[in-house]
Amino acid sequence: MTSATQKDRRLGKGLAALLGTPLDDEGNPIVDANGNTPGVQTLELPVDQVENNPFQPRREFNPDEIASLAESIKNHQQLQPILVRVVEGRYQLISGERRLRATIHAGLKTIRAEVREADDRLVAELAIIENLQRKDLNPIEKALSFKRYIEEHKCKQDDLARRLSIDRSTIANLMRLLELPQTILDWLGAGEISAGHARALLPIGDDEIQTRTAKKIIDERWSVRATETHVAEMLKAEEDAETGKKVVNVSRQKRRQISPQIESMQHEMRMIFGTKVEIKSSARGKGKITIHFTDADEFERLQAVLRDAARPQLKVAG
Repeated sequence: MTSATQKDRRLGKGLAALLGTPLDDEGNPIVDANGNTPGVQTLELPVDQVENNPFQPRREFNPDEIASLAESIKNHQQLQPILVRVVEGRYQLISGERRLRATIHAGLKTIRAEVREADDRLVAELAIIENLQRKDLNPIEKALSFKRYIEEHKCKQDDLARRLSIDRSTIANLMRLLELPQTILDWLGAGEISAGHARALLPIGDDEIQTRTAKKIIDERWSVRATETHVAEMLKAEEDAETGKKVVNVSRQKRRQISPQIESMQHEMRMIFGTKVEIKSSARGKGKITIHFTDADEFERLQAVLRDAARPQLKVAG
């Protein structure tokens, strides 16, 4: 089984666990021949009586994708009910907005729905999990949904990770992207650059240089690897300038060159921590690692990354 398949299954389990849905031996939700969950009330609701989910992270829905799903619903009926809750006497969507939009697009007047009991916090968690399963969801929308949840419920990334049964690193890596300038976030949201490109820009730490580099990525169509190499070379040149390094002859230059192994490790750590990292090693094998930070917020973020790296990794069922 691939890691992607395992991740999808774990997310599915997280969604089912939050809802209290029974699972089979493979971790899949149990449904009957009509696609209903045993013991859960299923209704045919008028589509105009279902309100949107106020915690929906997704802001854009592909019209072609909705049209295709609408055609499928017309030809094969609705295979899976949407989930709703009752709020002030009206039905409010919990999950299944694509199905609701497609049903309306198909011109159908009713939609099959399961009615669940859920408070605002649970609905927010369900919306996050449902959207993490979407491969084409904007990474910024995912990051913003994490940020909104953490701010509204006054919790930490660890708390959210436990409640959703996902890795804390998934949350941390996406939320780090929000540190980038808004121009880059707009390009990322529009698909002009990838999340890999964006993560490679984090160690730079200067908004203007980050934006200028991102523009080169788009104009010159750099790969993620080319971007990482460019950023590493840029940081190395900056370090040389800060230390006043001057090579006066070839023999001195050779003495000051770091080994390929140290350079590779230095580059890898810069990508992990999202900031400048220096590794210095003596001929006897002793040395030191210096991790740079620019302000108190970045220091706190680095502390969280280090704590997470030091914590024993617990295996999640799935």
